[in-house]
Amino acid sequence: MFLQTVITGLSIGGIYALMAVGYSLVFSVLNFSNFAHGAVIMLGAYVGLALATKLNLGFGLVLAGSVAGAGIIAVLNEKLAYSSLRGRKAPSLYLMISAMGCAVFLENLVYATIGSRFYAFPEFFGRQVVTLWGSSVSLLDGGAFLFALLAILGLHLFIRRTRTGIAIRAGVCDMTMCSLMGVDLNRLIAVVFLLAGGFAGVAGVFLGVKYLVYPTMGWVTNKAYIAAVIGGLGSLPGALAGGLILGMVETFVSTYVSSVLRDVFSFTLLIAFLVWRPNGLMGIDSEDKV
Repeated sequence: MFLQTVITGLSIGGIYALMAVGYSLVFSVLNFSNFAHGAVIMLGAYVGLALATKLNLGFGLVLAGSVAGAGIIAVLNEKLAYSSLRGRKAPSLYLMISAMGCAVFLENLVYATIGSRFYAFPEFFGRQVVTLWGSSVSLLDGGAFLFALLAILGLHLFIRRTRTGIAIRAGVCDMTMCSLMGVDLNRLIAVVFLLAGGFAGVAGVFLGVKYLVYPTMGWVTNKAYIAAVIGGLGSLPGALAGGLILGMVETFVSTYVSSVLRDVFSFTLLIAFLVWRPNGLMGIDSEDKV
């Protein structure tokens, strides 16, 4: 029972981490919380659902299509909602307000076009389980955790080893100096949103396969935001650590205390970090990041 709870917690934490990475990427470059990220996750799940049910594609192709679709949606969202504000040097608060408006717009657009029904993905993994030390572990849970680790490791290597990744790191430090060195900031920001959207697509598919697909599923990113704050906004290793911590806490509370109190513990943990460690476990001290 204990091992099964741990694996389930790591699985949920891995999905939270995938979502938190999107928050952290955008925050690290543009210094604002992209609250439309949840809507991109929701749309990514719908893209994957359409590929799975209408075209009968396998899980790998569904995942790839959702990554591409959510990435494109995220880039379009930036071009339409944030680009003009950036050009006018608008404060971060304006970007956050625009992001909240985008989230509401996209959610209601799905209500108006697709409807409010709940949809289920095909059972790609069936009910396959693996027995470890007497505990039955779902193949989906184990796969979600491992895929999250590999995806975030791949992003870390991309940020550290490639020219575009170095440009992103430079932009995190000083966007003005990065521009003076010849970096195309619009292209750089588009790449950041493309990466964030890709991770949103992965998270949307795993959420949809594990649970259901519906218009308000993007609000689960409230938990991803908690994970990003715990790990430190702007830190990719922090996003992973925060997601795993939050997933473990919620799973153990649901199993050994009460599922009704799960959210109470989650938001209590958020308040505790904001009071005693506002920059999170791996965040960087900055007076501008509020």
